[in-house]
This record gives sequence, structure tokens and C-alpha cells, in this order.
Amino acid sequence: MDAALPVLYSFRRCPYAMRARLALAVSGQTYQLREVVLRNKPAALLAASPKATVPVLVLPDGAVIDQSLDIMRWALQRHDPAQWLSPPRASLQEMLDLIDANDQTFKFHLDRYKYPNRYADESAGDTPAFALAHRTQAASWLHELNNRLSQGWLFGQRASLPDMASLPFIRQFAHTDPAWFAAQPWPDMQRWLAAFESSSLYAQVMQKHAPYEHSGL
Repeated sequence: MDAALPVLYSFRRCPYAMRARLALAVSGQTYQLREVVLRNKPAALLAASPKATVPVLVLPDGAVIDQSLDIMRWALQRHDPAQWLSPPRASLQEMLDLIDANDQTFKFHLDRYKYPNRYADESAGDTPAFALAHRTQAASWLHELNNRLSQGWLFGQRASLPDMASLPFIRQFAHTDPAWFAAQPWPDMQRWLAAFESSSLYAQVMQKHAPYEHSGL
């Protein structure tokens, strides 16, 4: 273990952790990955961040970054060879506004579409209808995104911060009902997601790792 490296507590399939790993990877930042078993979180994670959810990045000086977007910005501000922070046609605030819409409104509906049984108190006893209603609400956001993707990416002809902050959640939505998603009139959206999932960067951050063994640490 190299104490001079940041430590990232992560969970492979979590979209928040995924986007943190994407930025760390594209920036070339070396770090120690600790794959967390969510039902058995390590004491070091709980001590580092009271929120006790991934991702959490612990820097060598002991500073803690426990919000995924903050981890992305930290990594890219250190080194941004793909220019995710400077797309052809967007200000930082415009990018952050789009990410906020994804993280707030879209994520609200995504969770209720993908995990309707978690919201029994909201579903009035009709879980299938509840899930489909939230799918419809989420789809209105995806329609907006599809209209933005005519040049390839959300803010031009190359990827930027909002693309990589949003795509892990779009992937989660698409995989909830792949046949339905494929049948939607969103050709640019479908191409965008397919390009992401077939990229070497995606393959890199989605490698499987053994769970972090933290007994006694």
C-alpha cells in the first residue's frame, strides 16, 4: 500500500462511483481502489465520511472529498488532457446546470422507475403503474438530451464533463428495460450510450476487483 496515493472507496456498479472513476482515469490520476461491500462497509470509510456512501476519495494529506462531482472536478483540475472542463461551446456554469438537472429531476424519476418497490409509500399499491409513470417523466429528460446530441456530444463534437457525469445514470435507465429503450425515437441518445459503453475508458473503469479486505484495519 502506497500512503502517498489517494484512496478511493468505490462500488463498481454505482453510477456516482463510476463517474468519479471515469474522471480519475481520464486525468491519469493514480490511486488506490477499495471496492466496498455495501452491506459491510469498512470502518475507515465510515470514519472518513459520515455520509457512508461511495464514492469517497481520501487524499494523502487526510483531506476527504465525498461527493462524486467534486471528485471529478478535483481530478480534472489537476490534469484534463481530454478537455472535459472546456468543451467547444459551454461555460462551466452551463455544464453544472445540466448536471444538476440530471442529478436532481432525472435521478428522482430513475430511482422510482428502476426500484419501485422501495417507494411503496408513494405507489398507492400499484407498483407497475407507478414505475411506468416515472419512466415517462424520466423519458422527457432523455428526449431533451437527445435533441442536444446532434453534434455527437452534449456540448459539441467531443465529450465533456456533463457527458461523463450523466452517462452512468443513462446507462442505468437503459438497462432497466433494454428492449423498450432501444425502441424509442432517440437515435442520437442510443448512439451516444453505445459509444460510451464500447469505449476503452469505460472498459478500464468497469474492471472487476476483489472486495477490499478491511478486517482489523
